[in-house]
Amino acid sequence: MRGKQYHPPLKLTAPWEKDAGFGRKLKTYRNHTKIIAQPGLVMKVLRRKRIVLFMAYFLLLVLTMLNLANYKWTKEPQQCNHQMRSTTYQGRSDIRFLYRPSLAKKRQLIYVLTTWRSGSSFFGELFNQNPEVFFLYEPMWHIWQKLYPGDAVSLQGAARDMLSSLYRCDMSVFQLYNSPGGKNFTSLGLFGATLNKVVCSYPLCSAYRKEVVGMVDDKLCKKCPPQSLRLLEEECLKYSTIVIKGVRILDVNVLAPLMEDPSLDLKVIHLVRDPRAVANSRIKSRHGPDKGEFTANKKDGADYHSIGAMEVICDRTSRTLRTALNPPSWLKGKYMAVRYEDLVENPVKTLKNIYHFANLTANHDIETFALNMTSGSSSSSKPFIVSSRNATQAASAWRTVLSIQQIKQVEDYCHHAMSVLGYERVRTAGEAKDLSKPLLTHSKL
Repeated sequence: MRGKQYHPPLKLTAPWEKDAGFGRKLKTYRNHTKIIAQPGLVMKVLRRKRIVLFMAYFLLLVLTMLNLANYKWTKEPQQCNHQMRSTTYQGRSDIRFLYRPSLAKKRQLIYVLTTWRSGSSFFGELFNQNPEVFFLYEPMWHIWQKLYPGDAVSLQGAARDMLSSLYRCDMSVFQLYNSPGGKNFTSLGLFGATLNKVVCSYPLCSAYRKEVVGMVDDKLCKKCPPQSLRLLEEECLKYSTIVIKGVRILDVNVLAPLMEDPSLDLKVIHLVRDPRAVANSRIKSRHGPDKGEFTANKKDGADYHSIGAMEVICDRTSRTLRTALNPPSWLKGKYMAVRYEDLVENPVKTLKNIYHFANLTANHDIETFALNMTSGSSSSSKPFIVSSRNATQAASAWRTVLSIQQIKQVEDYCHHAMSVLGYERVRTAGEAKDLSKPLLTHSKL
């Protein structure tokens, strides 16, 4: 035993306790042991984690529910109620209008309600010449061409539907009345297009500029390039005022659905004229484009149709006047009657009143235009042509042309309208021919 050398037991060193060549041992960390040794701290941390997770879950649940509610609201049809009646209504004719950007200012829409031979061509020029106005002249004429034989009374609904589209700058409605197999409808295909300042002016045509007041030469405008209806729609959308003049709507009550539509700010200017003067002008132009608009029994005498049509015209005028005298809510503040005789007697004052109603401003050029067109020296015999003439003389021409029998017949048909509008009846032929005796009194409107 003594001969054996004693060897101490071998001591193994863990790798992390070696000096790794730096002459010192790495320290061992036992923080996890301390945490386990303190269970209260562990529970506190876990509670915090649970609270955070619960709040995140609750927030996610709320956002999901809101998203589902919004999806359901947009997909399901909404029930009509009193609170939603102020929501803008969009009809079936304005699908494209739904996708157009809304204007900051709602357009002012004007319909000139009148009838044949009431001075409406000149009256329309007061708007056609205004650079702020998109003007359309007799667009419902196309309905008559497509649906003839018809009459003014039976085609009222079609005329109203066309207006509903045009006031939304939807010109595609014209295609409905295009000839079968015909070419695509263009700007020059509009009735009266070659006298329209919008169609004949920049940017649609280089012949004129809209801001320059003056009559359009139709021969020059006929050389303008035909533009697509799409370009005409785009031009229409640039204007804050749209005016349409027509003789195919005979009663303002026909326009009630349009005037009640909250998406349309529509006003009506009712242009009237002495029915005896209207009858006289119709006799002179009985072969004009308004032939056949009313049904009447034929009798002897070339002027029977022209005189007989006054019965229908004055009946519809009386209906409008009765509504205007006791206006319903849809007409209050949206109706204005203008007598042609007042316009030609005092054009500047009447023009200012008209423009004020239409939210327009009459500048000096427009006023001068109205004055010059009513104070000319000529007396044109051509119907449907606007020219400078002695309008006051033309307004009373019926007094020396119509026979007393013709005058009496018109007065019998139109006595109610004449009474409301301030047109006095005559008793004898001599009284009719005495131009020094005025037959115009104050209107009841």
